[in-house]
Amino acid sequence: MTPTRAHRVADFIREELADIVRSEMRDPRVGMVSITDAKVSRDLGFADVFVSSLSAADEASRKELVDVLNGAAGFLRTVVSKRHSMRTTPRLRFHYDELIDEGPRIEALINRALASDGSVEERHDGP
Repeated sequence: MTPTRAHRVADFIREELADIVRSEMRDPRVGMVSITDAKVSRDLGFADVFVSSLSAADEASRKELVDVLNGAAGFLRTVVSKRHSMRTTPRLRFHYDELIDEGPRIEALINRALASDGSVEERHDGP
């Protein structure tokens, strides 16, 4: 399988899951979930789906969210399979996307490094 096809399948799964979770899941523990990314294995056997949620503030609620989605993976896979004409539908594995939460921390580190780098340059530019 070509990498382009794997990316197309991953994009399809990400878009369809976002729609399915928003419109068809009735579990109140899911709430407002964003499907941030999907990565499909080369043989299309598995799809690792990354999610984030503003309502999952601590580690316990994130774990519960991922557990609920992994518990509903069979239902979600069935619904996705009805929306396409591929021979097989990848098995879904959900993971919490830590990058969303790490973004502000990384940005603060970059800003602090740039600020300290600017003060070093000012010292070298002086008399």
